[in-house]
This record gives sequence, structure tokens and C-alpha cells, in this order.
Amino acid sequence: MNLHGLDAIIFDFDGVLVESVDIKTQAFAALYADHGEKIVAQVEDYHLRHGGQSRFEKFRYFQTEIVGGPPLEDSDVADLASRFSRLVIDRVVSAPMVRGAQEFLDQCRSRMALFIVSGTPTSELGEILERRNLRQYFRDFKGSPGTKAEHVRELLREYEIDAGRCVVFGDAMADHEGAVANDVKFLGRVAENDENRFPGDVTTFVDFLHLPETWF
Repeated sequence: MNLHGLDAIIFDFDGVLVESVDIKTQAFAALYADHGEKIVAQVEDYHLRHGGQSRFEKFRYFQTEIVGGPPLEDSDVADLASRFSRLVIDRVVSAPMVRGAQEFLDQCRSRMALFIVSGTPTSELGEILERRNLRQYFRDFKGSPGTKAEHVRELLREYEIDAGRCVVFGDAMADHEGAVANDVKFLGRVAENDENRFPGDVTTFVDFLHLPETWF
């Protein structure tokens, strides 16, 4: 595959275009700090192993499976999500781009349709893109609620994209599963010194300066 064989690219945002995964890990840790170091460690581990899952689902899981409390009411989840947003949004806006990502977007923007599918709430994602002056690059973007698989399927249908001429760039299994569910090719980002959690047959890249030559 090369750029000439693509009509569209669907990117995850955090950890693929912007180095913001640690920001969100730290925010989850801060929200659960009162529960002690053991709980915080489990929260961080679950978050890192389930990248792409919405924060709303994570909060419900943390409550019943890690903290061991009764299920959260919707109002409690909304409160946690609001506190989380206040902790992360300014830091995500100012976080550095993944190496080479800006140049890659500049190269691709006039040659194919670019999209984002993220676990971040859609309204928050839109604000971040506007504040970073990145909104101009993307035909559309979709965040939570909704799964990655659902959003990829919606984009393929809404924009009449041939799945065989599209690729998903992601850094989490949710991104991989969203691509596989829609017969879309997948390229996994594994940052330097990070654990590779993808199946052995997944092609990975460290950053946009080191994309696999067999693909591009």
C-alpha cells in the first residue's frame, strides 16, 4: 500500500497525532488519588490497556470492578467526566504533536479525505481541534458516545468510502478492533519504549518520521 492507493485515512487522536496519553493517565490518577496507591495503579493499568474506550465506560468499570462500590448514577458519571475534562483539556491543547504528524497531515490533506475517530467526547474533541488549529485538516470527526467500530462504519457509509482504500491509524486495541470489524486496514502506533499490545500480525510505527516503507 502507498498513499496513491488510499482515498481516506481515519486517525485516532490521543497517542497517534498528539502526545497526550500520559496527560489522561495522570488525570485518572488524580481523580482516584483518595482511594490509595493500589487503586490508582489499577486505574492507570486499565486505562492504558483499554485506550479508545470512552471515559464514561471507564468510570463505571472503575467503580464496580476496582473501587468495589455500587454502580454509579448517570449524574455521578457526568460529574467525574466534567472534572476529568477540566484536568485535561488545556494540557491536551498544548501537548506536542507526534513527530512528523503535522508534516504528514500537510502532505495528505489535498490528496485524500482525513477523519478522526476518538474516545474523547465529540464536543470536547471539536474544541481541542479548533484551539490547535487542526480542524481544517479533517472532513469529519467522531468521538464518544459510540464505539470505534460504529464510528468507522458510519464514516464509510456517510462519505461512500471503499473500505479497501482506507486505513485506520491507532494506538489501542479498540482502534484495531474498529478497523477489523469494518474490513479496513490498520496501522498501529507504538511509541518508543512503550509496550506493544497489538497481535503479532499488526504492522506498527514509532512516529510519522518512521512509517513502514512497505506501506508508504
